[in-house]
Amino acid sequence: MVATVLAGADFKPVQALLALFVSVSLQVAVNYSNDYSDGIRGTDDNRIGPIRLTASGLAPAESVKRAAILSFAAASIAGLALAALSSWWVILIGGAAIAAAWGYTGGKNPYGYKGLGEMSVFIFFGVVATMGSYYVQTLEVNWLAFAVSVPMGSLSCALLAINNIRDRAQDVLVGKQTLAVRLGDRGSRIFFVFLITSAYLVAFLTGRIWVLLTLITLPMAFSLAKLVLRGAAGAELIPLLGKTGKLQLFFAITFAIALAL
Repeated sequence: MVATVLAGADFKPVQALLALFVSVSLQVAVNYSNDYSDGIRGTDDNRIGPIRLTASGLAPAESVKRAAILSFAAASIAGLALAALSSWWVILIGGAAIAAAWGYTGGKNPYGYKGLGEMSVFIFFGVVATMGSYYVQTLEVNWLAFAVSVPMGSLSCALLAINNIRDRAQDVLVGKQTLAVRLGDRGSRIFFVFLITSAYLVAFLTGRIWVLLTLITLPMAFSLAKLVLRGAAGAELIPLLGKTGKLQLFFAITFAIALAL
């Protein structure tokens, strides 16, 4: 949405919709693959968050894996169509995104177990998703496209960060060294607030006066930060995950309107 508004007169509806489909398919795929990989490793056996299919036994592990593969396939097919309409460089970007999605918790050496998950989310669900959506419509990249991608990446990271804060104690027990585990309880909470704060600060660095509209979402951000810093833990963090998602959505809407104006 933000990238398409930034494209302005270069808006191409077919490319924009394909980019949206690819992004959503990859999001679905990475969740299925995480469910499968964490489930077969036993990482989710004592999970506090929403129920996972594999660990709970609601679906066979192979079925969950198959669902992930089908989702990756759907993203790949749409990505090929998108590449044909824009640039074949898109195939390389898509391949890197698929590798990152699977390698997060999959394979013999998952980087998500080493505290690198937030970096990957920032790059692929922030910078690549936003700049990529802009590129397939305009066939160019610039510093402004990068600047608007940073708040999107920061808020995507915030979703993962609060998820990892919730699971930190259980992750310690199974040897999953997420960034929350590495930073410790207090450090991971401060990092969450930093991510939200950076979204507003970088948005203002774009130099667009209408970016002031994003301040409409500030009460949501302040409420989240206050609850996290006060020590909300375990199941208390589950509704805050949803609120972080809503903050990301409403921030993106106001940011897009600001760019349009």
